[in-house]
Amino acid sequence: MLELDFSQKLGDLQLEVKTELPTESITAVFGLSGAGKTSLINVIGGLTKPNKGRIVLNGRTLVDIEKGICLPPEKRHIGYVFQDARLFPHYRVKSNLRYGMPPKMNSRFDEIVGLLGIEKLLDRFPITLSGGEKQRVAIGRALLTAPEILLMDEPLASLDLPRKRELLPYLEKLSQDVKIPILYVSHSLDEILRLADKVIVMAQGKVKAFGLLEDVWASSALRPWLQQETLSSVLSVTCHSHHPDYAMTSVIVGGQKLWIPRINNQEGDELRLRIDASDVSLALEKPQMSSIRNILSTEVVEWEENGEQVDVKLDVGDQHYLWARITRWAKDELSLRKGMLVYAQVKSISLSRQITLHTSPHSVVGRVHSR
Repeated sequence: MLELDFSQKLGDLQLEVKTELPTESITAVFGLSGAGKTSLINVIGGLTKPNKGRIVLNGRTLVDIEKGICLPPEKRHIGYVFQDARLFPHYRVKSNLRYGMPPKMNSRFDEIVGLLGIEKLLDRFPITLSGGEKQRVAIGRALLTAPEILLMDEPLASLDLPRKRELLPYLEKLSQDVKIPILYVSHSLDEILRLADKVIVMAQGKVKAFGLLEDVWASSALRPWLQQETLSSVLSVTCHSHHPDYAMTSVIVGGQKLWIPRINNQEGDELRLRIDASDVSLALEKPQMSSIRNILSTEVVEWEENGEQVDVKLDVGDQHYLWARITRWAKDELSLRKGMLVYAQVKSISLSRQITLHTSPHSVVGRVHSR
């Protein structure tokens, strides 16, 4: 457990953080520029010192200003990956990787090198590496210091699109294969959707929300950052079966079945679906003989009106939420009310580019907490 309770004055920004983070999986730290994301992990990593407060990692006090405790970075057992790789230019990759590596990690050197796919880079100098290769080496070096937690400050921000695509699969493998918790700073919702299990939303130096990705996405916490024309839902689903005759796969969400374009996953695998609100329509009665494959029984939770359009939040079951965007005319004609049973229709074809192959740990830490 990472316990944070501190404040820090940074120019016009007053950073105030009080929360507890699980030391497992990937937790994204999200917010606009100037929200305090990098400042947060800099305090955790020991690069800056808070004005007051405490930081405790797995029962070990890293900072307690009142007691005069503030461990230097090298004593915190924390790995840090910056936007730029910050490799030593005069060392080959192998020497960069071994820099700061304790003897107990010798047995894991080949494993981590293999995980990151950098075996062929070991004898090269950083100047000969691409941006994505440099970042993979930087991640390997951080992992080989045997950290209790890994801090990543927008590791894809300085990369072009091809390099980002190159590095993302390795970051996904980290969350699944390396049992080290990661705090991942980003302002990219697409990165967060693909990588994170939990999300911290920051604004003006304060934690505005923290919880499971799906819950934060469904809450109002991320609405200011979601473009009005692309409001969407994120659903965690379980692969169920593959159709014997058609290139379709069924998944389960809230005890109900959804058909999506065929994926190469096995029964029981977990993945995420992102469904645009504009791809969801509503009906009061279950349609019969419809071309739309997905018809979900849902309950109206609430709605938000914006001119002539209405965004309706629906409970699919087991606390999975789906947004539908309809007209004010349709809302009035359906006579929507909270708690009402409606059928949500989603075209399978609309999900063809909205699948994120993401395996999440089964452990859960609460639901979303808005502040």
